[in-house]
Amino acid sequence: MRAAQGRRWTYCPSMPNLDSPLQLSPVFLPKIWGREKLEPIFKRPASFPPGELIGEVWLTASESRFMNGPIAGMTLGEASEQFGPQLNGEMWKDRRFPLLAKYIYTSDWLSVQVHPDDAQAARFNPGERGKCELWYMVSSGRKGAYLAGVKPRVTAAKLRASFEQGTSRSDLNLFHPRPGEAVFMPPGTVHALGPGLVLFEVEENSDLTYRLDDFGRKGLDGKPRPLHLEKGLAVARLDAPALRNLPVVSLKEPWGSHRFVTACGYFALEELNLQKRAVFRGRGHAVEVLSVLAGEGRIETPAGWLGFHCGDTWLIPPAAAEFRLVPREKTQLLKFYVPDVDKDFRRPLLKRGVQTSTIERIIFAE
Repeated sequence: MRAAQGRRWTYCPSMPNLDSPLQLSPVFLPKIWGREKLEPIFKRPASFPPGELIGEVWLTASESRFMNGPIAGMTLGEASEQFGPQLNGEMWKDRRFPLLAKYIYTSDWLSVQVHPDDAQAARFNPGERGKCELWYMVSSGRKGAYLAGVKPRVTAAKLRASFEQGTSRSDLNLFHPRPGEAVFMPPGTVHALGPGLVLFEVEENSDLTYRLDDFGRKGLDGKPRPLHLEKGLAVARLDAPALRNLPVVSLKEPWGSHRFVTACGYFALEELNLQKRAVFRGRGHAVEVLSVLAGEGRIETPAGWLGFHCGDTWLIPPAAAEFRLVPREKTQLLKFYVPDVDKDFRRPLLKRGVQTSTIERIIFAE
C-alpha cells in the first residue's frame, strides 16, 4: 500500500483497507440555464432557496465526501491525494481523481464552447488538463436540442464574426437527441447544449472551457460572462464531425442486459440494467464508479449490506472483494472508469461475437 508524499508514493502501514464499495455525496451547482426540479434522479437540496436554478450535479467532484467505510468524511480530492493507486488504480499516476462525472439539467441554451486537448491546455493554461467528454442523454423534452460541429463551408472568419455578434447557432449543426443516445465530444469540437435536456456527462477531470458565444446573456452576478475567443478559435477544429448515431451494443446477461456505450483512452462508459442479483468485484487495475440512474436495492459485501437508491454514486476501489447487487426493482446503472481499451472493451466484445466493424465505431482514439 502507498500514500502520497510529494510526487512519489511511499509505504504507509496505517493505510485503510479499501476493499468494498464506497458511497460519494453529490455536489449541486447553480446555473442560469438550470432547473428547479431534479426528479426523479435527485431531490432538490433544502440549502437552495426557492426559485434558484440548479444546472449541474457533480458526482466525482473533489469536494464530494465519502459516506461510509474506513475513509468516511474525507473528500474525494483528499483521498485521491493521500491514497493514490490504492484508490485510483495503478494505471493512473496523477494525484487527482481521474474522471469528472456529472448530470446536467437544462432549461435554456448553454454557451457555445470548445475544449482544448491536453497539449493545448498545457500551453494556454499551464497546470490544467484538457477535456475530452461524452454525453449520455437521459431524457429530452419536445424542444430538446444540442449543437455539435461547424456546418460545411463556414470559414474561421465567418465563425469569428458570428461569435462576436452572438449569432453563431446558425453556423453549427443542430440535433434533437433521443434518450439513451451517446455523443462523443473530443477536444476541438465546437458545441452547445440546448434546452429540455437531462444528460450524464463523463470527462477528463477538468472543467477547462473556452466560451465562444453566450448570446449576450448575463451571469449569476448580473454581469456578462467573459468570452475566450482567441484561445477558443486556436483550438477549434472546424472539420470535426458530430460523433453521434453510435451503434447500441447491448448483451444479454443472467442478471439483465449490459450495454458497452463507448470507450477511449480517457474513459469508458457502460450501462447495466439489472433485473436479478448480479455479482461483481473490483477491476484490479482501475477504479470504477457506479451511478444509479433508476431503481433501488442493496449491496451485499462480506462485511454486511448497504442500501442503494436512485441518484446514488458508488466508487468501487480496484481491490474491492466480491460483492452482490440485489435490485428491489428494475435498476439502471451507469458504470464509468479509465480503461485498458483492449482488455476491458474490445476483447470482451469480440469474445461475445460482436463484429469488429461495430466495435470500432464505439472506440475512439482520443
